Amino acid sequence: MLAMSLGSLDQSIVNTALPAMASDLGGLAHLSWVVTAFMLSSTVATPIFGKLSDMYGRRGLLLLAITLFMMMSILCGVAQSMTQLIIFRLLQGIGAGGVMTLCQTTISDVVTPKERIRYQGLFTGTFAMSAVAGPILGGGLTTALSWRWIFYINVPIALIAISILWNSLPTLKARKKHVIDIYGAVTMACGASSILLLFSLGGTLFPWQSYTAGVIAAIALISIALFIYVESKAVEPIVTLSLFRIRNFTIGSVTTGCMGFAMMSAMVFLPLYFQLVLGLSAAQSGSMLLAQIVAMLLTSVFGGQISSKLNRPKLFMIAGIALEALGLSVFAVLAYMQKDTYWFLIGLGILGLGMGIAMPHATVIVQNAAPKNALGEATSSMAFIRSLGGALGVAVSGGVMTTKLHDGLNEISSDIDVQGIINGGMEAVARLPTGLRPSIELAFSHAITASFVIGGSVMLLALLLSLLLENKQLRN
Repeated sequence: MLAMSLGSLDQSIVNTALPAMASDLGGLAHLSWVVTAFMLSSTVATPIFGKLSDMYGRRGLLLLAITLFMMMSILCGVAQSMTQLIIFRLLQGIGAGGVMTLCQTTISDVVTPKERIRYQGLFTGTFAMSAVAGPILGGGLTTALSWRWIFYINVPIALIAISILWNSLPTLKARKKHVIDIYGAVTMACGASSILLLFSLGGTLFPWQSYTAGVIAAIALISIALFIYVESKAVEPIVTLSLFRIRNFTIGSVTTGCMGFAMMSAMVFLPLYFQLVLGLSAAQSGSMLLAQIVAMLLTSVFGGQISSKLNRPKLFMIAGIALEALGLSVFAVLAYMQKDTYWFLIGLGILGLGMGIAMPHATVIVQNAAPKNALGEATSSMAFIRSLGGALGVAVSGGVMTTKLHDGLNEISSDIDVQGIINGGMEAVARLPTGLRPSIELAFSHAITASFVIGGSVMLLALLLSLLLENKQLRN
């Protein structure tokens, strides 16, 4: 659970510091790539770590992932440009992808499916507790010291986790020679990268109806087709395609991807809204997220205990997703109406309640549907889809926000340096004449509202899909 906290703590800390990063390093237009690069590499790394752990055991790979994550955290802290930060975040995400999937898979090795909901609830509770510390630490460190310290804080946590795991996890020796699916990894990386590049840069760096967009889309389609072909022929594929013939595995994985999309599209841009539109400091915007985290902590721990007794995972899954969709819809309405800060606590509380219920149940439903000898692969495949959904959520929402903001600022005055405001963030807005600021804030408000609308729509799709789950009880 300590290792699991690394990924969630890093994510929640970074979100509250994003505006400060953009102001210090420049490049608000590329701000979403601080998160997208991390999500991209963690997405690609997740199924690879999962498959390798089925082959060679969890211990060595988990220690390697934590070490890589720690080293890249140090480099992120010393980055001198937005380009450097994005590159180091890309490498940091590889470690995070291994940590998140291997922690969950290790639990599935030692407890029964019926008991997993209780332990997955504790994992979600750990996620929530680290996320409670994240906004506070992120806002406090950014305000008191610098945004760089949000990366340095990972180092002592990683060292403690490595020390404990080194002494507690057993070493599993490989019993046979394995074949690593290199071609599957390459085609998967090309496909996922092309999809994210298309949706994050399309409409901003190049028009949707352009030669560049067509080439990237073609590369994505070809890579996906090659990946499916390679996996169908591989001796030990990264993703066993037959798993997707299992109804609950497929629906559970896709709904998890939808949850990742919606959650990241909201969580990345909420701190931006609080600071740019409502005028809160980094510490204040971090404190705002406590309502969501506390609610998530309550339902993940106590909801897991109740669900383990009732053994009705589908019912809890549907309820959680419905609450998430409602919370994101509340964000969209409040942002569009430019309501005061305290109104957002309602939406944050509702979203947290839903996440605390839905996230652990999705994991358990997928693991319950998969064969025991493919638990690592099944868990990592679900995590891959969730990470891909989250990365797409940031990329799509970031692209839509930038486009909407560009159009909104152009309508205010032809004398405004639109690109300067997009790149400069809070400092650029603060330098503008007082009379223009309300119009600028309204443009930001409408642009960020669009990301909430997208997230709510995706969660509605997840709700409809969850109704199709088979109502299977968890195995003893």
